[in-house]
Amino acid sequence: MYPKLFEIGPIPVYSYGLMLGIAFLIGSSLFNRELKRNGLDENIGVTVTFLALIGGIVGSKLFYIIEEWNFGTGNSLSSYFTKDVLLSPSGLTFYGGLVLAFILIFIFCKIKHIPLLRMLDTLSPGTALGYGIARVGCHLSGDGDYGIPVNGTMWEFLGYSYVNGTVPTKEGVLVHPTPIYEFVAAILIFSFLWSNRGKFKTSGIIFSYYLILSGIERLLVEFIRLNPIVAFGLSQAQIISVIMIICGIMLLYSRLNKEKLQVV
Repeated sequence: MYPKLFEIGPIPVYSYGLMLGIAFLIGSSLFNRELKRNGLDENIGVTVTFLALIGGIVGSKLFYIIEEWNFGTGNSLSSYFTKDVLLSPSGLTFYGGLVLAFILIFIFCKIKHIPLLRMLDTLSPGTALGYGIARVGCHLSGDGDYGIPVNGTMWEFLGYSYVNGTVPTKEGVLVHPTPIYEFVAAILIFSFLWSNRGKFKTSGIIFSYYLILSGIERLLVEFIRLNPIVAFGLSQAQIISVIMIICGIMLLYSRLNKEKLQVV
């Protein structure tokens, strides 16, 4: 594990923060390419990327705080709004960041009269890839996003020890390296979205596939992660994943029907 990679003078460079930065740079580059390909104003790329960055960080931190308050130690909500918690590089929940980033982008598109689904299509491939790259940061830092123990099971050959992570496993305990699983899944999702992005005339189809595939990926990986069960035998992330999948299927159905009419 390498939670802290190196130092530049007195400034430490953490593996998760570095990978998160790389994820945003690559995602932003892909987004700008898609803006140009779709004939949209490339100047809005900086603004949308900034909104996604702010929404991603603030939303993920707030979602983490609420999650810990509900399912954590039972501390008061105000106890989480401290400098140590708010400025800590740990404690970032992806779905919280996704929701707030979506809200900010939705408001921006309404103000600028930009078709929302078209914008979301351009963002989807880079978002999928960026998520996977950020998961590499989770793996390097060992921040607790790993899975259940595999010692003595048929999956032991896949096991990994996070004993030196920021949220360490016990000595000798091997667990599912779920951040690596998610990285591989993200590469596959990105490849599918990227290779199919030019095949449809109707906006919203690529975004629909993003919702469905990303939802399925997170739904499945949560079965071997350590997150608490909330309801119906599912974790909070799984419930959100199910909502994403359902919304994606409904949107895909309506947009494919429109696509057929355009082809005819």
